[in-house]
Amino acid sequence: MSEIKTIGVLTSGGDAPGMNAAIRAVARTAAYHGITCLGIRRGYNGLINGDVVELNARSVNGIISKGGTMLFTARCPEFMTPEGIKKGADTCKYLGIDGIVTIGGDGTFRGARDLAASGVHTIGVPATIDNDISSTEYSIGFDTACNTALDAIDKLRDTMQSHERCSVVEVMGHNAGHLALHVAIACGAQAVLVPEKPFDFQRDVVEKIRAGRINKRSHFIIIQAEGVGNSVDITNRIIEETGIDTRLTILGHIQRGGSPTARDRVMASRFGEYAVHTLMAGKTNRVVCARDNDICDIDINEALEMKKDLPENMYMTSKIMSI
Repeated sequence: MSEIKTIGVLTSGGDAPGMNAAIRAVARTAAYHGITCLGIRRGYNGLINGDVVELNARSVNGIISKGGTMLFTARCPEFMTPEGIKKGADTCKYLGIDGIVTIGGDGTFRGARDLAASGVHTIGVPATIDNDISSTEYSIGFDTACNTALDAIDKLRDTMQSHERCSVVEVMGHNAGHLALHVAIACGAQAVLVPEKPFDFQRDVVEKIRAGRINKRSHFIIIQAEGVGNSVDITNRIIEETGIDTRLTILGHIQRGGSPTARDRVMASRFGEYAVHTLMAGKTNRVVCARDNDICDIDINEALEMKKDLPENMYMTSKIMSI
């Protein structure tokens, strides 16, 4: 074990439910081992400017159930420059920070990699509702975002059914379709449109709706990932091709908020604890990952080079369930 006296923790990039639970886990694991924990506010911007607050076991009371991040988050273009990275590394030396836990997505990990190259020990914790971090099977926030979308869609279904309408629901996910695919299966959608899978509009949307009407379906739900294209155009095409009254709902940023689910609280706690222990073991430039129902860590450079595809079996499940 390496002698670690002070560690930092920051959140960067888009917020995700469960980030606070991860911060809590880092602070309490540090306290358990007699290590000082400094919360770095506003991500890498706060690191450059020395915007820190000390965290202990009691100062993180009650945050496990709260969405967002108590440390705030911000994007920091300055940290993408050699000068910005040097400022961050200098802040660590000035404050006596022996290592930093960075919570976020790929952009956060690139910052951690650059900081590690400057001599600061860094460990990344995956947190994004998109679940598109290639090195890990699960990212903090994904389960909560799925459930938030489902809650909204269940409410939409009531009015769509009453009026015999079609509902196009755009969910978040950036350029990944993991959120859309899971939500589509869970809500019983007639079609799911994701960036990873080319689709034929007539075959995959129009014909499914027509077949559903023949089979006495009274309403339809189409789930679209935001990375697919213009959801307004897709909605209008359904109206033109089928004549069904079709409404568009863009769920937007409500999916990034809200109290985290039990799964996100547990995974965040495990990730945060593991990250501190990884720093204590003298490791650096690592990403904490969930694989095969266990927690492990891999090199950040290796993690950033990986590609993550949609599970083919999940995609097939969505097709079979949509008949």
